[in-house]
Amino acid sequence: MEKHLHIITLNVPYPVDYGGVFDLFYKLGALQQQGVQIHLHCFDSGRGEQPELNKYCASVQYYKRLKGHQGISGTLPYIVATRISNELTERLLQDDYPIFMEGVHCTYSLMDDRLKGKRFFVRQHNVEHVYYKQLYHTTTSLLRKAYYWRESKLLYDYEKAIVDKATFWGVSRHDVAEYVQLGCNNIDFLPLFLPEWQVNGKTGKGNFCLYQGNLEVDENEKAATWLLEEVFSELEVPFVVAGKNPSRKLKVLAHQKPHTCIVENPSDKEMQDLIAKAHMNVLPSFNTTGIKLKLINALFNGRYCVANPAATDGTGLEDLCLSATTPSEFKTAIANTFNQPFTAFDVDYRKKIMDNMFSNTANAKQMVKWIWG
Repeated sequence: MEKHLHIITLNVPYPVDYGGVFDLFYKLGALQQQGVQIHLHCFDSGRGEQPELNKYCASVQYYKRLKGHQGISGTLPYIVATRISNELTERLLQDDYPIFMEGVHCTYSLMDDRLKGKRFFVRQHNVEHVYYKQLYHTTTSLLRKAYYWRESKLLYDYEKAIVDKATFWGVSRHDVAEYVQLGCNNIDFLPLFLPEWQVNGKTGKGNFCLYQGNLEVDENEKAATWLLEEVFSELEVPFVVAGKNPSRKLKVLAHQKPHTCIVENPSDKEMQDLIAKAHMNVLPSFNTTGIKLKLINALFNGRYCVANPAATDGTGLEDLCLSATTPSEFKTAIANTFNQPFTAFDVDYRKKIMDNMFSNTANAKQMVKWIWG
């Protein structure tokens, strides 16, 4: 029996140039290898058509995501309302293939009576209402605060309304538990799909600590600022912040101490080189939902990682990180480990956990089993 699957993505999943598209893109090749005929539907926010996707899919369709006032709704979250397409619905009505939706963003089809009776599956990338509430607390912009607060309220009502309309798969056990609390009785944990990374942290010692991430994101800027002000202002250990488009305020702060600096807009190769050369990736988070790709990247490609429970709880990666919450705990963890070499035993222990969890082949087989039995 041929296996056909509609996949709806919240953005065009190529090029793989930011964390949010890793899971979307690498899932395609893994499913294709299991014999799945993929009918891909992409909401485009300006990335354009990508011929590379045709290598993995039987068909690829693009839909323009609405912008600005066009996506404002009194009852629907903005991330959902801007991804409504009658053209998509008409295509989904043409067959009885199961429908897999990447993120709550793409789930308006669950509310469309014309599609009742279809088999729906949703990849839950975050507990979105919690994520937006935490963004509200993170940002300093009053305009963004207003948007995040309203979106969080709308998302709570929306997520509660859809939890019984599909099968859900979360990226962390913490998110799975959150959805169970919302009333979802049909949810499982499915690890991220990733590049063919191997655990290859270099043994021995690096000579600096690193925080890396997209510094345009409010949460990441707050984390970098917190580390500079609360941890490395007193702990005189070399510290590098690296990422995309840091603010002027962050750049000034990073150069106030002789042992701290910032690397602005490194290339992918440069970033991977920084991760490999650092002795410690220091990765606090102020958001408890989802899973942090920068943490996974650091565990595959770097040495020691220091993170707080908000970054690790429910991920299955807790035992691979040094845990700290307060500035004092971060300072202690860094000071105690900075002169400690990373060993072959550390590499082997990490391999056992990472290779077992992040197997694209095993996880694609699990998806096929869940969808087609």
